[in-house]
Amino acid sequence: MPAVTLTIGVDVGGTKAAAGVVDVDGHIIEKLKRSTPAASPARTAQVIADVVTELASRHQVAAVGLGAAGFIDETRSTVLFAPNLAWRNEPLQQSVQDRVGLPVIVENDADSGLWAEARFGAARGYQDVVMVNVGTGIGAAILIGGELYHGRYGIAGEPGHYRVVPDGRLCGCGNRGCWEQYASGSALVAEAREFARRSPEGAMRLLQLGGGHPEGIAGPQVTEAAREGDPAALRCFQIVGAWLGQGMADLAAILDPGCFIIGGGVSEAGDLLLEPARSAYERALVGRGYRPLAHVRLAELGADAGVVGAADLARRYATVSLGRFQRPGPPGPPASRRPRRRPGRRRPAVRRPSA
Repeated sequence: MPAVTLTIGVDVGGTKAAAGVVDVDGHIIEKLKRSTPAASPARTAQVIADVVTELASRHQVAAVGLGAAGFIDETRSTVLFAPNLAWRNEPLQQSVQDRVGLPVIVENDADSGLWAEARFGAARGYQDVVMVNVGTGIGAAILIGGELYHGRYGIAGEPGHYRVVPDGRLCGCGNRGCWEQYASGSALVAEAREFARRSPEGAMRLLQLGGGHPEGIAGPQVTEAAREGDPAALRCFQIVGAWLGQGMADLAAILDPGCFIIGGGVSEAGDLLLEPARSAYERALVGRGYRPLAHVRLAELGADAGVVGAADLARRYATVSLGRFQRPGPPGPPASRRPRRRPGRRRPAVRRPSA
């Protein structure tokens, strides 16, 4: 069987799809971006297919990996729910595969990003990793024993929605007090705006960068002011970083990872976020002083992680044989112990019970 060398990865978000041809070393050979029509699943699938077809016309690729922002079922083929796209039980794998004529696999976008960091980035050499993407909300992914952990129904890795404050801030998921309401980019902006409303004389630089109004303050302005040493902006990072670190300590109590990878847009602030997060993590860790500390590292691959990871997963799972796309199953018994099939008879298909 020929080796799979080039594959395509597509990172599908709420507003755009970024696609790239990726080689075996995780290098992007060519990359394209397209806008995604959030209200139409069929049109989104067509946009994905168009960008894949364009790339495939210039490169000999063997398979396609889709990193989608949503809940992916256990077969890695259907998007059960996507908060920013009109995907509800959407058979994305089949829809795109029918359009492009290539093997397709679907993965959660955060899982794709962690896989890229584990293979080519900041998590290389670690077998047990939790990646926390701090953006508008919190996305996360889990690696256990060198394998992505999906859970029974395929949707593990959503700690942004465990509740840290009973009856706290209202979250977009419908619950109150979720972690991402206190440790995300949205939380950082909310802290800054509230500070500017409450103490405008102490938030003069933030207000200046925000055009004179609290509502004009956004994440980049908070980061810029903090880098200048503005006390109000630094305080906002201290608060959000402390919430992030406390949540990491809770995750460590459950999963005991060897490494946390911090990604997402807010991670571009670097030590402004990581220093208070590390401090809070160490203070809140159960058994602190008597157990090893997980390493806390910044993601290295940035916005390309989703593309690289999805492509590498497609390469890993692809079996180029008679045009079929198969996942490798668990190893079977040795050949000498396998039951022989009678010639001319076919094994009946096994029907899976419905969920």
